[in-house]
Amino acid sequence: RSVSQFRRALESLDPAPPASAPSMFVRSLKDTYSQLDRTAEAVAPSALVRTTKLVFPEFNRTGPNGAPLQQDAEEFFSGLLTIAAGELKDDRQIKAALPFSTTEELGGATNLVDALFGLKMEETLTCDEFDDKGASGGGDDAMQDDEEGKEKNTAGLVEPPVKSFDLHRKLVCNIQGGSDGTAQTNVSHLAEGIALSLNGSIEKRSEVLGRDAVWTRKQRIARLPPILTVQFGRFYWKATPDSQDHSGVKCKVMKPVTFNSIFDIYEFCSDEVKKELKKSRDKALKEEEDRINKKLKGEDTEEDVKMESEDDEEAAALKAALAMSMQDENEKPSPVGPGLPAEFQGHYELFAVVTHKGRDADGGHYMAWVKAASNSGKVEKIADTEEENEDWFVFDDDEVSPCKTEDVLKLKGGGDWHMSYLNFYRAKK
Repeated sequence: RSVSQFRRALESLDPAPPASAPSMFVRSLKDTYSQLDRTAEAVAPSALVRTTKLVFPEFNRTGPNGAPLQQDAEEFFSGLLTIAAGELKDDRQIKAALPFSTTEELGGATNLVDALFGLKMEETLTCDEFDDKGASGGGDDAMQDDEEGKEKNTAGLVEPPVKSFDLHRKLVCNIQGGSDGTAQTNVSHLAEGIALSLNGSIEKRSEVLGRDAVWTRKQRIARLPPILTVQFGRFYWKATPDSQDHSGVKCKVMKPVTFNSIFDIYEFCSDEVKKELKKSRDKALKEEEDRINKKLKGEDTEEDVKMESEDDEEAAALKAALAMSMQDENEKPSPVGPGLPAEFQGHYELFAVVTHKGRDADGGHYMAWVKAASNSGKVEKIADTEEENEDWFVFDDDEVSPCKTEDVLKLKGGGDWHMSYLNFYRAKK
């Protein structure tokens, strides 16, 4: 609900009666938001619940006592995006949400969901048994049996890397730890878990060797989204071969994994995206150095201070436009995603978290923590950090309470308190 671009797309829907179950679901979501906007009282989303069970029959399951079974928040969110992608695909809806995006920026996205949440992922597979010199290190004795049992010389041959592209709607933070293909990692921070999930190794056939071999897998982001979703891998399926039904059991990982209110995506991007982000980062660094040098020389004027003020958005926008017009054409960053701020540097700010409380993967309690739309007055820092202690709200069913960034950053897990399961970030201006 706090993703304004998604709200605008919903509001642009044709008012005609829904013609299908997915259409009913999306419109009931729109109507629920409208009801919430009209009152400060609790709203019972009856129509949304009914249409959810209609489009997702698995969410209609009940337990032995007839009570509805608890469903997974991420599964619902992913299902919601899938349905919305099929309904919000007109140019009118995309333009309503991302009015200034170009065809180039959309990067092949054919619907609002993929333009808003989609990450274009570049995957590169490299066979471990080849180096620059060829198979098996290029030794003279590099031999391999072919399918007919005859030996063939593979020395000097090279297995080219396999590159492919895919569209994802979230990043996954692997919190169980493991090998990234080079070393064992014990995950304690969000960035470590994401790096682990984007790197690794698989076994697949090598056409040059004529057999299966180990390949190193590396994924990088080739197109960035305005809204970045990160799922913490809190739940997993554990096989129970000794149990009576051998069906396995769903388990929860309780370990603490910290995160910050600002997330830098740079190291997870493809070389092409890094190149464009670096242009903006270098320019911002030079402007900061110039500002500090001016201040040291006492050259700051009242107009300079006004232009640098974060509160004066119009002046800041004008300054950015002037700087862009004076910048050499080759130095201007190319678009790295739809609807991203001008001269985007790859920084995302946390604005919402979905948490789960409890040790039972099929029970417990979900809550939402959402950043307030605006802050009044000066924002204090969290003690001994550079984190701004801004205003948030925590949504506990029909109870809403104020909280601070300091409270949200404590949702790292490691105990029986609420712990982050889905983190939502938006591109920082």
